[in-house]
Amino acid sequence: MSDELPPCPECGEAFTYEQGALLVCPMCGHEWSAEDPSSEAESAGEAGAEIKDAVGNLLADGDTVTVVKTVKVKGGGGGVIKVGTKVRGIRLISDGVGDHDIDATVPGFGRMQLKSSVVKKVL
Repeated sequence: MSDELPPCPECGEAFTYEQGALLVCPMCGHEWSAEDPSSEAESAGEAGAEIKDAVGNLLADGDTVTVVKTVKVKGGGGGVIKVGTKVRGIRLISDGVGDHDIDATVPGFGRMQLKSSVVKKVL
């Protein structure tokens, strides 16, 4: 009898537990079906490919976005990215630091990662 549960497909932690028909990760709160883990992994991969901006527009590689919230820059010289700063040619990433999912060159700061929640797509 196997009492070992699979790790969380979202964060990879091994502290999962059963709650009814679902498996739950206490670290990130992700819930998934214990019945078919392969279909869950596929749907998680598809959901991860869809990145939306602060107002719900779907983002894609090469889009131009504007910053909708003042962003403090840590490290290096520090500073602040002001509201309205236009960032051209973004690249979507899945392996960013924390929940940063955009890689871009910000004017005046250079290459950095941004959160999609602080940008708005220029239509």
